[in-house]
Amino acid sequence: MLRIIDARTGEPADAAPAHRGLTLVQAHAAGSGPTDLRVLLVADLLVRALEIGGSVVSASLDAGQFQPELRAGAAALGMRPFEAGPAPGLDGSRVVHVAAEGGSAPDGPRIAVAPASGPGPADLPDPAALRLALLTRHHGTPVRLGPAALEEAADTLARWRDAVARWARSPSRPVPEDVRRRLREAWEHDLDLPAVLDVLRRVETGPEVPDGARFETYAHADRLLGLDLTAGLGSSS
Repeated sequence: MLRIIDARTGEPADAAPAHRGLTLVQAHAAGSGPTDLRVLLVADLLVRALEIGGSVVSASLDAGQFQPELRAGAAALGMRPFEAGPAPGLDGSRVVHVAAEGGSAPDGPRIAVAPASGPGPADLPDPAALRLALLTRHHGTPVRLGPAALEEAADTLARWRDAVARWARSPSRPVPEDVRRRLREAWEHDLDLPAVLDVLRRVETGPEVPDGARFETYAHADRLLGLDLTAGLGSSS
């Protein structure tokens, strides 16, 4: 069961109802800058993680006049579409709010997102590098994305896409059970994406993992990461 740290209490809380009812993920933004995009990214990751766990999820965006700019930035970063406006609670459902630290949101379980600074997706050749750079820090940790961090993310993304395309040419093998377990434990513990990335780095270089299993592991994790890691499939390299 995915658990978040509820910003109201500082204590863990289930992100989905115990009976697998509907979960409404509500993103709240007061602008259209890097921190606001990070709020949307965390909401997108929460939706993806809940879906992987079998929950029924709906996502909405409460951003007032900033809806158009945020939607454009969200699309560039590979996020799922958000419904417009506040999410009404339904019988048996749970509403989880995602907002910037110190930002306003209705009462209910809340994920607080620390500030982010740096360029927007329109300033980069591949916006997925910005998405990966944001994933390298826990959402509760402030992040400043300078040229070095973005270049490192772009290099990692290119290397992983090339590797995934190469591994895809090997016989398929299932995701090793211990790897699947570590991935799930990471993202179900307050969306610990840095821990997810650490698992992928170990799989990338671990000599005991067949290439076919590396491919399946990266494809599986990308359901959450949303980095289009299979973009190089079919390339001649």
